[in-house]
Amino acid sequence: MTKTLTTLGFDADDTLWHNERFFRITQERFADLLSDFTPQDHLEARLLEAEKRNNGHYGFGVKGFVLSMIETAIEVTQGRVPACVISELMAAGRDMLEHPIELLPGVEDTIRELSKSHSLILVTKGDLLDQERKLAQSGLGEMFNWVEIVSHKTPDIYTRVFSQHGDGAARALMVGNSLRSDVLPALAAGSWGVHVPHGMTWALEHAEPPVGAARFAEIESLDFLPDLVRNIG
Repeated sequence: MTKTLTTLGFDADDTLWHNERFFRITQERFADLLSDFTPQDHLEARLLEAEKRNNGHYGFGVKGFVLSMIETAIEVTQGRVPACVISELMAAGRDMLEHPIELLPGVEDTIRELSKSHSLILVTKGDLLDQERKLAQSGLGEMFNWVEIVSHKTPDIYTRVFSQHGDGAARALMVGNSLRSDVLPALAAGSWGVHVPHGMTWALEHAEPPVGAARFAEIESLDFLPDLVRNIG
């Protein structure tokens, strides 16, 4: 009997390991450093605007985030931001890039189990060196058949990845914490899309769930993924 699903794609940050919470910690540090110049809610709004502008230039990840913080600090202080604040922000970025990886509950067992029956592909966006570092530290690398680090996740990206490293999008499933990046474009490519909500999701990743979509599912954690994959066939 031919399996319906042969290829499983996984997001990395906040799907396999913690990520967003370190951005939140740094953003709180950023607010403290600029508290004499602007209220926290105004600073957060300005930072988000900078990130929207800069993603196309710097890409996703820590380095782009730090540059957006520095740009925002210059803007809200009208160029009067102290050099020591810029130095603190750069140090915060280095701390983020050196932070040990913490796997989410159930991840290792789930990945190990599914690697025995399916081809696994890691599809993540962000800084190349940082994502490679996190995967190496995670201890999961040997269980993936292929790794794709991309600048954006689009239907075309999923179509290409699942065609080159699997049996096509129709026989693939993509799982992740972001509806906007992991689920909706995978569904548009013809794959299954599985949402695993995370307690912290970056504002730019928010999207409405595709209610009624035949190949959409939502699970509480990756612990439930093996049963879902078996039910699909």
